Amino acid sequence: MLDTPSNRPALPAEIARRRTFAIISHPDAGKTTLTEKFLLFGGAIQMAGQVRAKGEARRTRSDFMAMEKDRGISVSASAMSFDFMNKGTNFRFNLVDTPGHSDFSEDTYRTLTAVDAAVMVIDGAKGVESQTQKLFEVCRMRDLPILTFCNKMDRESRDVFEIIDEIQENLAIDVTPASWPIGVGRDFIGCYDILRDRLELMDRADRNKVAESIAIEGLDDPKLAEHVPAALLEKLREDLEMVRELMPPLDASLMAEGSLTPIWFGSAINSFGVKELMDGIATYGPEPQIQSAEPRQILPEEPKVSGFVFKVQANMDPKHRDRVAFVRLASGHFTRGMKLTHVRSKKTMSVTNPVMFLAADRELAEEAWAGDIIGIPNHGQLRIGDTLTEGEAIRVSGIPSFAPELLQGVRAGDPMKSKHLEKALMQFAEEGAAKVFKPAIGSGFVVGVVGQLQFEVLASRIELEYGLPVRFEQSQFTSARWVNGDRQAVDKFTEANKQHIAHDHDGDIVYLTRLQWDIDRVDRDYPDVRLTATKEMMV
Repeated sequence: MLDTPSNRPALPAEIARRRTFAIISHPDAGKTTLTEKFLLFGGAIQMAGQVRAKGEARRTRSDFMAMEKDRGISVSASAMSFDFMNKGTNFRFNLVDTPGHSDFSEDTYRTLTAVDAAVMVIDGAKGVESQTQKLFEVCRMRDLPILTFCNKMDRESRDVFEIIDEIQENLAIDVTPASWPIGVGRDFIGCYDILRDRLELMDRADRNKVAESIAIEGLDDPKLAEHVPAALLEKLREDLEMVRELMPPLDASLMAEGSLTPIWFGSAINSFGVKELMDGIATYGPEPQIQSAEPRQILPEEPKVSGFVFKVQANMDPKHRDRVAFVRLASGHFTRGMKLTHVRSKKTMSVTNPVMFLAADRELAEEAWAGDIIGIPNHGQLRIGDTLTEGEAIRVSGIPSFAPELLQGVRAGDPMKSKHLEKALMQFAEEGAAKVFKPAIGSGFVVGVVGQLQFEVLASRIELEYGLPVRFEQSQFTSARWVNGDRQAVDKFTEANKQHIAHDHDGDIVYLTRLQWDIDRVDRDYPDVRLTATKEMMV
């Protein structure tokens, strides 16, 4: 967290009731299913779709690309807003569902710059997996508070203490159980809510039903025996005694600084444990936080509106070739029709048709507050990393762009359509879906991505959205680095290495390499030139 002035006033009620968070996990841990259930409990949808279900139930609301529906994976981060009632307060949840597949990690990294907390979903059978670990590292870099949900407890899963140990060891974070599972796999009947001393029972028959909750007075309450078989009850009492001896209590300040995570257990597909997790987000999740920016930080309670673009999605509505910039509001109270300054170009924009998202449905946003995420349809003026303000020249910092790990050449199936191809590639580059490099020598483009699956997604989207079949082919280059340094040194370097030089879609100079040896040679021969694997998305 950033240094917070201790004498800050309390946030205005409208801002304080907002909770903006992302869901992170390894593919297949049940993240999209959990998102669906959040919408269900928020009253936003009547029936939750499951990623692997049949027929009508299959249409999950948070996956809108054709490929996402076909493969049952999420490839682009989607944002959703909905209300959730907790203890008489109506909270506004802004939830960003991120792609779990490692091939789309850059989209996820950037998304995490726009949220105040993360919900980490872990599969009860598999524990902490590689992608969870990578995403967790990004949360760690940003000191994001984390709430953990251990999913699929109704299937055969590992010992609970073992799962907790693994989280503590692999992720170096303290864990405190907020609930405790009773039984496992077929014998799983529900959870004991440690925070409120309640028994939560799962109904396997109706997957869209909120679990039955029974208030009890601690573990010695005779009512427990009426609902929990004797063997399971004995194990529950033993386990909880160990938990109280060995594990730290839930301390909100440690959670806020990202060193302690509360863990809930449940089964998202059976709607079990989800409501308790949502109560936890409302109670312990952070309010909208201070944003780091240049030349000063932005406080959410400032009256003037400011926000930044963390994602651009092209062709959400293929009929209209539209591009929507996802903007996280950092401060103020935004109303439709406002004129905002686009800091990079110093031009004023009238924001007349901003939208709020409920998965694939969107509606006009009449107003929004700090912490909210709105979509601004535009024709290419807004790029990732742009800041919008009411006039002040301030730029939100810390939105990264990473060097791609795979490079390929690309050609249009029809050579006459190379101009169309250039337009499509630039669109995807601005969206952040790929890096597009134009080599200084020769024609054609080199496309860079983080994972192989992205090439398939790009080819499928270029064909679907532009009617342009393309083929990707091997490139002689294996990686790319941005070139920085003194103007004269950079000019001298580019002149001598023309066959390796390209420009990205922002016009920045890029050095395309074949081997690590190329990079070492530059370090040795050009001490005044720096090659970097990331660049900040600011102009």
